[in-house]
Amino acid sequence: MRVVATELPDVLLIEPTVHNDARGYFFEAFRADLYEAAGINGPFVQDNVSCSRRGVLRGLHFQQPHAQRKLVSVLVGEVFDVAVDVRIGSPTFGRWAGHVLSADNRRQLYIPEGFAHGFLTLSDKAIFAYKCTAYYRPEAEQVLRWDDADVAIEWPVVDVSKPTVSSRDATALLLRQISNSTHSVAADAGTHDVVGSAAR
Repeated sequence: MRVVATELPDVLLIEPTVHNDARGYFFEAFRADLYEAAGINGPFVQDNVSCSRRGVLRGLHFQQPHAQRKLVSVLVGEVFDVAVDVRIGSPTFGRWAGHVLSADNRRQLYIPEGFAHGFLTLSDKAIFAYKCTAYYRPEAEQVLRWDDADVAIEWPVVDVSKPTVSSRDATALLLRQISNSTHSVAADAGTHDVVGSAAR
């Protein structure tokens, strides 16, 4: 297993060791001791799977309170996966990291607490899997606008007129609304603040 640092501290790209032979291939998608040694700490308590067609954009989601760490991967197809630092007071607040994850490259992305997460589907269909360290709480879910000019994510161009997003994601918070929030709460031993205002 190879762990690669990304543009953002603590956001990690994982390249598992793949064993190929005449039958196909095998790899360990998760092993607690190896991942913990790499700084990817559980316990993971919920696994989710979504299926999206080309041009679907999901995100950028985060949860506060009940913040989640996520380990994400693609089972079928290909996506452009993004994490954005939304920790108020962080030196990288508002910065993003994006990487292509696919069934072919078998890469995973680890997203710590205090980061918004989303992805754009690049293939005709993508089945996306993610492990979470906290249960989904709809009342705690927050959303950052995917096209916020202050974040300026460089989404890949796909052969659709515009990305397909949910009504909730289309009307999400802007970064400046997060940074101006007076309802932030301490995140992870108080090292940074994460917005806690409602976004639904």
